[in-house]
Amino acid sequence: MAAAMSFGRFAYTPLLPDLMKGLGLTPADAGLIASANYTGYLLGAIVAGYGWAAGRERAVFIFGLFATTILLAAVPFASDVFVMSAIRFASGVASAFVMIFVTTIILSHVDVAGRPELSAVHFSGVGLGIAVSAVLLMFLIAFEADWRTGWYATAVLALTGSVAAILLVRVDPVRAAGETREPPLKWDRRLAAISLAYGLFGAGYIVTATFLVAIVRGGGEQTMVEGWVWLVTGLAAAPSVFLWAPLSRRIGLVATFSAGCLVEAFGVGASVLIPAPVGPFVGGLLLGATFVAVTAYGLQVGRILAPQSPRRSLAIMTAAFGTGQIIGPVIAGYLADLSGNYTSGSLVAAGALVAAACLAVFAGSHKPGTQK
Repeated sequence: MAAAMSFGRFAYTPLLPDLMKGLGLTPADAGLIASANYTGYLLGAIVAGYGWAAGRERAVFIFGLFATTILLAAVPFASDVFVMSAIRFASGVASAFVMIFVTTIILSHVDVAGRPELSAVHFSGVGLGIAVSAVLLMFLIAFEADWRTGWYATAVLALTGSVAAILLVRVDPVRAAGETREPPLKWDRRLAAISLAYGLFGAGYIVTATFLVAIVRGGGEQTMVEGWVWLVTGLAAAPSVFLWAPLSRRIGLVATFSAGCLVEAFGVGASVLIPAPVGPFVGGLLLGATFVAVTAYGLQVGRILAPQSPRRSLAIMTAAFGTGQIIGPVIAGYLADLSGNYTSGSLVAAGALVAAACLAVFAGSHKPGTQK
């Protein structure tokens, strides 16, 4: 998760301001490149939902990890928005493959072991990877490194994480006796509601997740505050699934999903409405404290609502999530070009998160181990 998600996808955030400066990109350009990555993520999620990978999940996620590493190393060779977008699109496909297939493997074994709390360990990789990328950013700032250096260094980190993951994950998913392919999803109101809410969540959180360090930079010079804000985000994200777990046991997964969206909406608004550096720190803290947990709990709700087709539910939820992620950066980047700042785009994102919280209520109340 650290290699594919934190380095493969979210390293774009701390490296974005220097990338924009190095290539002369506008906020709208940056939003388009980000959306290309999320479009690839969406396509990867849709493709992963079919049965072609049954019995080959581990091989596909290994392929995705090495593809992620190669594509990170390819970014410095891009010279314009089109080429950069193509590279990031391919990286999004690779990230989706890793996310869906390794999560399918891990959660199947967690379910068999009767240890749902261990899913927090799996999802903590995202926050730990973000924290590592923040430390890398601090080194890049301290040594005034060229923007290309950051991408090469991130590729090395991704390769290291990939090798570790391959050594640790040596099995395929647990299957029922005689199972080869999952049956089609059985849609109902609850699954539709949580899927739409998950898409709105994707559109809302991704604006801050994409532009947070650029918000810190503003129109000024590079400062170490950028690294500290991103480090706070990662450190808050790492234990977030575990820290939200008591609430999920008390009020259910769906209600916890809604609460997380509301907390995150406050953070997204705070990042631009409270003066820097306090606002971005609050935004980063609340983003980190919520987005991994909300992502994880949303996926778990999808699995509960489609117990016979867990991989397909992961794929459809990830597809909804990816659709939201495509839309969010484009709107925010365009609004930033018009206004000269990220305030209006962030407020639209906060509104999407509030809408997601409200819509999720229609999915009903679910607690671990039930299918109500």
